[in-house]
Amino acid sequence: MQGWSRAIPGRATVRWTTGLRCDRDGVLSAAGRADAAVLGRLLQNAYFARPPPKSLDRLDFARGLAESGFYALTVADGAATLVAFIAGAVAAAPLPAPPRRWLVSGGGRRNPSIMAALRGALKAPVEAVEAVGWDGDALEAQCFGFLAARVAAGLPLSFPETTGVPHPMQGGSIAR
Repeated sequence: MQGWSRAIPGRATVRWTTGLRCDRDGVLSAAGRADAAVLGRLLQNAYFARPPPKSLDRLDFARGLAESGFYALTVADGAATLVAFIAGAVAAAPLPAPPRRWLVSGGGRRNPSIMAALRGALKAPVEAVEAVGWDGDALEAQCFGFLAARVAAGLPLSFPETTGVPHPMQGGSIAR
């Protein structure tokens, strides 16, 4: 198998190197082995030491991937390493109290490798959001609809306890 692209992290790299849309059913990650040295370097990213509240952009780890040796891995080992990174990052998240249950949304909930890694790394049950009757394919769109309704009503979107802003703040604008 080819190696990874140095310019494109994660799912986009799977598409670029294999032509596959994603690691469907965890086939790539199941065929590989997580590289412990690369994983250790990824989990040492300064982001993890910062106190909450904090947030990420999808490209925030691009430089760390390049510096970790990730791009020298095969696609299968890279996919397995990313799965281990996801589980390790979630398990290391500072939370005010231990969760009694983890609900997973997004495409990763359909990846058996990701779900197995999360179940192995977390101390509470891990399930897809469908377990509580939510539509995991619509959740993000529903969230943006909710945020849009708050913008239309002039209500705040961001609060000191969730994002660290100095006071509740409105966001977005309506373009007519």
